[in-house]
Amino acid sequence: MKQLFKNTYLESRFFLAVTLFVVAYILAYLFPGLFVIVNTLFFVFAGLVIFDLFLLFKQKGIDASRNLPEKLSNGDDNPIHISVKNKYPFKVELLLIDELPFQYQRRDFDILTTLNLQQKKNIHYTLRPLQRGEYHFGNLNIYVTSPIKLAARRFQFGNNAMVPNYPSFLQLRKYMLLAFSNKIFESGLKKIRRIGHTMEFEQIKDYVIGDDIRNINWKATAKRNQLMVNQYQDEKSQPIYSVIDTGRVMKMPFEGLSLLDYAINATLVISNVAIKKQDKAGMFTFSRKVENKVLAERRPTQMNKILETLYNINTDFAESDFSRLYVDVKRSISQRSLLLLYTNFETLDALHRQLPYLQAMAKNHLLVVIFFENTELDKLTKKEAKNTREIFEKTIAEKFIYEKKLIVNELLKHGIQSILTTPENLTVNTINKYLEIKARGLL
Repeated sequence: MKQLFKNTYLESRFFLAVTLFVVAYILAYLFPGLFVIVNTLFFVFAGLVIFDLFLLFKQKGIDASRNLPEKLSNGDDNPIHISVKNKYPFKVELLLIDELPFQYQRRDFDILTTLNLQQKKNIHYTLRPLQRGEYHFGNLNIYVTSPIKLAARRFQFGNNAMVPNYPSFLQLRKYMLLAFSNKIFESGLKKIRRIGHTMEFEQIKDYVIGDDIRNINWKATAKRNQLMVNQYQDEKSQPIYSVIDTGRVMKMPFEGLSLLDYAINATLVISNVAIKKQDKAGMFTFSRKVENKVLAERRPTQMNKILETLYNINTDFAESDFSRLYVDVKRSISQRSLLLLYTNFETLDALHRQLPYLQAMAKNHLLVVIFFENTELDKLTKKEAKNTREIFEKTIAEKFIYEKKLIVNELLKHGIQSILTTPENLTVNTINKYLEIKARGLL
């Protein structure tokens, strides 16, 4: 009996009928002839309610389960699957309320559907997590109504579960094939200029249409009496380090994700691409000190090590110490490496304060400074100004955008390569820069 009251919920049709009966009894008081009719209808209504409850509670009429992925991908749409089966001997209407993790702060999440006799249905929805960490799912609640729809029975399935939210491994799968075949620029994501080739010799082969005639091997051609060309391949086993600034400049949010999380997602993808290209991938973070260090290697377990390290990155977004970064790089990285530095500079003054340390690192390594466009400022400059205040704001926004371009020129003047990118295109532009560096043999 306790379960009956606990799991019984009255529908809006029930309260509408009760309201009508209250009005009818008031009219019956004024017109006594209506009392017998109203009283009879009320007992019929009470009988329908009891019959409705009997239909709903006479058997366990619903089976359901929630299928969760082993881990969530940060910043991506992750599919959640719910399987529901109707065991009632009649058609039912279901209201599904899944208790989502507290990070979403959703109090209006529900799914309405119907099931025919003995029908099984798979229901899907997606979640886009924006914070790394543990996501705890609560119970799966299903409210069932019969064709009478006066009452509902609640079924509660205790599928309490915890799913960790990792950096975006879905992006890793998305870009891996394109990057491995050097077709990212062909797919329209970004066009890069590919100049020259690396000088690591691979083999001599027959000339075919499309080969670079500058690679013709004339001695081999004379011996074989047909055109032969030298074939080169990208140099391998070169250290590729992703250096992530976890300071306050990386706290700025875009579309729910912080710049730090964009950098973490890009690090995971570029590390996988580097390993697939036979290079050695590593990473570390810095703020007030250098930490989360993973030495560049090409072992089969390297990606798991990088993924776990990225998952556990925590920061208080303090002021970053570039001098500490320079000292640690000089002491711990002896081989010339590609350093992909994810940070952000808003003004030239901010760059000039750190420029001596960037120049010092660029003497021994190939340094690429990656920083971000402010997309909100772009939107502001495209908006039509209608008053003096908006003209002032638009002018200031254009000044900041222009200063970002000056930062690129200032880095280039000191021999430091850079990438100025929007947060959503960070991964694409980083991969393209890596492929360009490999193609030009700069490392």
